[in-house]
Amino acid sequence: MRSLLVAISATLISIQGVAQVSEVPIVRYDSRIHPTLGPAGMVASQNYLSSAVGAEILEAGGNAVDAAVAVGFSLAVTLPRAGNLGGGGFMLIHHAESGTDIAVDYREMAPIGATRDMYLDENGDVDNSKARFSHLSAGVPGTVAGLYKAHSEFGRLPWKRLLQPAIQQAREGVIMTYDLAGLLRARRDRLCRDEAACGYFYKADGVPYEPGELWVQEDLAASLERIAEDGMAGFYSGETARLIAAEMARGGGLVDQASLAAYKTVIREPARGTYRDYEIITMPPPSSGGIHVIQMLNILENFPVAELGAGGADNVHLLTEAARFAYADRSEYLGDPDFVEVPVEWLTSKAYAKELAATIDMKAARKSEDVAPGVEPVPESPDTTHFSVIDDEGNIVANTYTLNFSFGSAIAVEGAGFLLNNEMDDFVAKTGVPNAYGLLGGDANSIAEGKRPLSSMTPTIVLVDGEPSFATGSPGGSRIITTVLQVLVNVIDHGMNLAEAAIAPRMHHQWYPDVLQLEPGFSPDTVRLLQEKGHDVRRTRYTMGSIQSVGFKDGVYRGSSDSRRPNAASTAPAEKHDQ
Repeated sequence: MRSLLVAISATLISIQGVAQVSEVPIVRYDSRIHPTLGPAGMVASQNYLSSAVGAEILEAGGNAVDAAVAVGFSLAVTLPRAGNLGGGGFMLIHHAESGTDIAVDYREMAPIGATRDMYLDENGDVDNSKARFSHLSAGVPGTVAGLYKAHSEFGRLPWKRLLQPAIQQAREGVIMTYDLAGLLRARRDRLCRDEAACGYFYKADGVPYEPGELWVQEDLAASLERIAEDGMAGFYSGETARLIAAEMARGGGLVDQASLAAYKTVIREPARGTYRDYEIITMPPPSSGGIHVIQMLNILENFPVAELGAGGADNVHLLTEAARFAYADRSEYLGDPDFVEVPVEWLTSKAYAKELAATIDMKAARKSEDVAPGVEPVPESPDTTHFSVIDDEGNIVANTYTLNFSFGSAIAVEGAGFLLNNEMDDFVAKTGVPNAYGLLGGDANSIAEGKRPLSSMTPTIVLVDGEPSFATGSPGGSRIITTVLQVLVNVIDHGMNLAEAAIAPRMHHQWYPDVLQLEPGFSPDTVRLLQEKGHDVRRTRYTMGSIQSVGFKDGVYRGSSDSRRPNAASTAPAEKHDQ
């Protein structure tokens, strides 16, 4: 299919928390001369071992969906802060042969017995400990069901083959990285409140692992083997389901065997938009991210963004004002579309965006208290992980999944080797009370049995003339939406390549709290000019997100893994073996 294949090796270094690009050597290979050799796609993930697993699957004749499934299970071993069996997420797929685009919704569901006021204490206040760090904070996990559904729709290699690398990693062990060792040391008190979690992530008596030591996960390997053997049933029934139900019974949680048996993955029509000459395909509700990325792009289309210059004060000001509108609408309208009517067509319309754009003053910031959610005409987490895969047939996958917080609820399923999510905190426990990310919400995102909580996860695919250009996505809780937006704008408006788009310093604004957050890397002049426009600027000491992008342009496969978080890698397969 492709006349020119390429392996890209980008060395990224971090200076004062902001990634910078050094040399990017390129090795070109003409597949017309040697059609069976050379890289056949690209995999970008937040862990180099898992990226290598995806490349291995492509080499073995698998397609992009096969590789994505294998990467998802591998990250459950290598990246326990976010990679998971006990969480959920979204996968976006462009299938080249059929011309089909689908959104796989495997977001967690509220278990049987969940109620609207389940986290309120006797005074009617939200009990954050119960909502975030208890067995009651867990929704019914969707990851295994979602990966299984994606494979059943478009996978090629046998299911068992896709789990073998993760099983081997868990059974034989992986080397404890400096980054993971540091995270576990920092979170020891929280994780060791739970005996099972302490046993899985630390040595005897809660002694932390040191970087370079071998870390074996026998119980997780056994859980993966049951999934390899029995597919979905290997998680939602049988021994694993029994272990989950027993853990819930011990801690007073709600995810019992009936709730597990009732879990369903949903295939949804992706949210679609256009920006300049590009087609944007992204995640529909219960993701809020896709809808609001399209909404913000529609607003930006009314301005000469390229002329404003990347990183300049006017550019950041415009992005901020667009985000202010989008996050206000998020608080009112977004929720699980199986329970509430989400006005997608109106929110993503060019006409509504034009109305909003007309109210933006390029010389002065608006106060968030003066911005309310729009009125539709009548009638009418901070940790997650993302990976992207492209293959040589034109298939492309963008997947974001999570446990919500870093290491989820910090409660593990005894005997099963994995952590439980705390996604129930993504519901609105009480109207007007922000969640852990400071996001406000209303009745549309209230708790109900069988409902999926609203998410900011924003896996996104960009097409040009119907062909994949690139796929991207990021972790980062509420900052995911603005992070993905800025990558799209950096590529489309500012002409950056995927690596440049990822390493440029980022801003974030989410309506409330009414502050403009800036990563290190913006110039003092830009900061001063933004303050003069009336923005309450906060310089963050941390970086935002971890973009993982893959693409194809000018006969070249491209991959970019954000260096804001250690151990990420973009990997191309060394050789393609047809089945």
